[in-house]
Amino acid sequence: MLLVLQGSWALLLGMLFLQLGNGLQGTLLGVRGEIENFSTFEMSLVMSAYFIGFLGASRLVPELIRRVGHVRVFAALASFISAVLILYPLLVNPWIWAGGRVIIGFCFCGVYITAESWLNNAATNENRGQLLSSYMIVQMAGVVAAQLLLLIGDPGGFELFVLISVLVSISFAPILLSITPTPAFETTKPMSIKKLFTTSPLGCVGMFFLGGIFSAQFGMAPVFGTNAGLSLSEISTFVAAFYIGAMVFQLPIGWLSDRMDRRILIVATSAIGFMAALSAVVVVDVFLIIVGSAFFIGGMSNPLYSLLIAYTNDFLEYDDMASASGGLLFLNGLGAISGPLFTGYLMMKMGPEGFFIILASLSGLLTVYGLYRMTQRGISDVDTSSYATVVPTASVVAVEIAQEIALEAAEEMNEI
Repeated sequence: MLLVLQGSWALLLGMLFLQLGNGLQGTLLGVRGEIENFSTFEMSLVMSAYFIGFLGASRLVPELIRRVGHVRVFAALASFISAVLILYPLLVNPWIWAGGRVIIGFCFCGVYITAESWLNNAATNENRGQLLSSYMIVQMAGVVAAQLLLLIGDPGGFELFVLISVLVSISFAPILLSITPTPAFETTKPMSIKKLFTTSPLGCVGMFFLGGIFSAQFGMAPVFGTNAGLSLSEISTFVAAFYIGAMVFQLPIGWLSDRMDRRILIVATSAIGFMAALSAVVVVDVFLIIVGSAFFIGGMSNPLYSLLIAYTNDFLEYDDMASASGGLLFLNGLGAISGPLFTGYLMMKMGPEGFFIILASLSGLLTVYGLYRMTQRGISDVDTSSYATVVPTASVVAVEIAQEIALEAAEEMNEI
């Protein structure tokens, strides 16, 4: 592990600063929107816009990199991120903020694609798994730590927006100053959605529902906090609980995934998420209950992302695994765009508990569909993959790296 960190510490440090900025800006906007008297639905539009940009970048940025190269794309996207972050407190309008969030989502996805291709280039077959795991841990740790930064300034002022801009700007220095040769860039052409659905209906439907669950967490949790009358420190704790749960449960669920029928684990994690969200609906005014619910919702939904990828791989030929990742991410992105919109609508109609109602509904639907699929198909005869950790904020490059790791692990198992 020390050798892995020695060769990639600059990239990981840069990503830590980047996630500090990204994690803080999402929570800060949710709090600032309440201060500016934006409606809940206006905030849902703002939060949904991030995922529109993210999904668009997953299709467009690879071509940009091929045309002008990693360094130019990386630097250009960094400049846009810093500029938009400074403009938020200057141009206080929900439509302008939504446009800014499209740009921010596009740029962050592009930065992830670029950084992850460098990460893959720096990895060897021996350390690729450790390096990817370190990268995912850094991403989650950055988002958790970002919630503490919310407490050091006034959300109604300029200081926190300036801090985010500085963090994002600093993040690029260690990456750009340490990068050696620019890697060749290739991504696999995505498998058609129709073929992907025929191959794994549960993988496709699960990814769509999971996109809505994750985007509601990532975008609407701070909006829920302000609507529920939580203090700034309580909002910080509440948002952090989702990601702490993800870090705690990632390894145990991954261990179980390689040792049992993955459909049972998909249903079980979805059901636990459903029960956790439902408990918060019933007692939404008890802070310890909603924090505990957030911990289990995040702990179940984030590992479910890797679990669904691994399950889908069980029904694919080796050569199709990489191409399937693009289709799965596209479905996840569609779900992510709709998640905040439905959440905002329900919160307007039902109050703050609408946040947990949408999480419970999506988790419940995934549970029921998983049970249904277990009656329609037997267990895969061929174990084509193993569980490789990847989080919902990762780009298509990281998912393809995870696919390579899973494929290598499966081939090693077949040789034994």
